Amino acid sequence: MAEQYDTPIIPGTCYRVHDLSRPQPPVVTPGTFSTQDAPGTPPSDAVVLFNGKDLSGWVDGKGEPAKWKAENGILHVVPGAGDIQTEAKLGDIQLHVEFSAPTAVKGESQGRGNSGIFLLGQYEVQVLDNYENPTYPDGTVGGLYGQYPPLANAAKKPGEWSVYDIIFTGPRFNGYKLVSPAYITVILNNIVLHNHAELQGPTQHKQLAQYTPHSKVGPLKLQDHGDLVRFRNIWVRKITGYDGVES
Repeated sequence: MAEQYDTPIIPGTCYRVHDLSRPQPPVVTPGTFSTQDAPGTPPSDAVVLFNGKDLSGWVDGKGEPAKWKAENGILHVVPGAGDIQTEAKLGDIQLHVEFSAPTAVKGESQGRGNSGIFLLGQYEVQVLDNYENPTYPDGTVGGLYGQYPPLANAAKKPGEWSVYDIIFTGPRFNGYKLVSPAYITVILNNIVLHNHAELQGPTQHKQLAQYTPHSKVGPLKLQDHGDLVRFRNIWVRKITGYDGVES
């Protein structure tokens, strides 16, 4: 048997430093990386949100079946069909999603390859074709819309696949009082765009953000902004605390 150390108790826990009775981390088999030709595989504990075959688990804003197109592992925006969202309600998560702007370049600024990824259905990380296409900074690809520009423009060429990895912690409320704001870390194409950024509230268009109490869980929403954006390889991992308790 391994030696148990006579060490001090860690504040806020019932465990000692190097305590062998502390729960072991769960074993997770890592996934594989994507290429331009094919998506990678998710880790073993991921919840896959898009199966690559159909829109099972996705609905429109009215709760009716989503009307985007699924084909050959790719989810296509159908302009005019409206936003889509998961039936699953998600809270604090690690999110992986890949997207591609249309190969045929049309428009400029916000009118080019525009979509969005909404955590809890209301906190938007911008999707936009910003390859040699400037726009207002807090609307650049990777921006926390209307709040923070990304730390870098990591856009790829139109038609190429880009990879988002996002860590999101939702806000906490005690009644009508905000106890803790939402925080988000955004990595695009292996470039850190936001490091534990404090969100000012749900993202807004041409308005200041502010918090009003809402649930800890909500859908993941993808935006129909009228452009032929594509998505693939969408999965999440629920974030749990150090001792296995879900946040």
